[in-house]
Amino acid sequence: MAKNDLISGSIWDEYSNQVVERMNNPKHQGEITEERAKELNAKLIIADFGAESCGDAVRLYWAVDESNDKILESKFKSFGCGTAIASSDVMAELCVGKTVDEAVKITNIDVEHALRDNPDTPAVPPQKMHCSVMAYDVIKKAAGEYKGVDMESFEEEEIICECARVSLATLKEVIKLNDLKTVEEITDFTKAGAFCKSCIKPGGHEEKDIYLVDILKDTRASMEEEKLKTAADASASGQASFDKMTLVQRIKAVDSVIDSDIRPMLVMDGGDMEIIDIKENLPHYDIYIRYLGSCSGCASGSTGTLYAIESVLQQKVDENIRVLPI
Repeated sequence: MAKNDLISGSIWDEYSNQVVERMNNPKHQGEITEERAKELNAKLIIADFGAESCGDAVRLYWAVDESNDKILESKFKSFGCGTAIASSDVMAELCVGKTVDEAVKITNIDVEHALRDNPDTPAVPPQKMHCSVMAYDVIKKAAGEYKGVDMESFEEEEIICECARVSLATLKEVIKLNDLKTVEEITDFTKAGAFCKSCIKPGGHEEKDIYLVDILKDTRASMEEEKLKTAADASASGQASFDKMTLVQRIKAVDSVIDSDIRPMLVMDGGDMEIIDIKENLPHYDIYIRYLGSCSGCASGSTGTLYAIESVLQQKVDENIRVLPI
């Protein structure tokens, strides 16, 4: 079935071809019976998990070799939308050949990335990201069944939004990197608070130890402290403010921040960047850059990646900086 046979318009364009293919022709849908597990000389594990945010549910089957904890076969049944089927299919596939401990390390991000047609284009629209989260959670449920422990014992990070499975560390990083100022922006970027909304502020149906409003307030305060410290350090070292610097000094100042805060992020994905020129266009300072490696021609080079680079330079160097790729 083609995209246009199911959904028309731009919304359907937000789904990758891999998602469509696995919706229609999942490779690992089905069940593993006790007889099949015996044929493989393996232990049968069956785990169920449901997502309260949407009502979808998934059942995961594993045939595990108890001599080495390796997952010999993995299948699923999904009770939900097409995206849940596609996510569960990839999740089951990623488990095969791994040990139980290795499978637990598979995240919802791994599932979503495996569904992409290319590394820089999301496989599903943001509102469907919870489907890959459900696939991630049922793995931990299966691992818990195998090891005889609760699935929560595999959680290494403090989860703030249970619906979207967003951790405290992720929230802080996203706020800082994108200079977010409102809870609505946090929700747009992470989907935290988009579902039951209990994590936004006190008064929801579930009480929390910390809420998005608290995290935003504390992180913004930390950002301001860091900004003041940077300014104080610059003053103490006799470094001029950006508007007083020569062109060479400005390039060095920007390059220093790129080396410490931006380039490592780009290099991880096989890319890089270089400064071509800095021009005054008061009140702005326009920094012209060239993307290198895999960043060259990348679709996010003019959207998400560009915004992140500009945001970091505005925070660390001068708030009037604009970044323009050429």
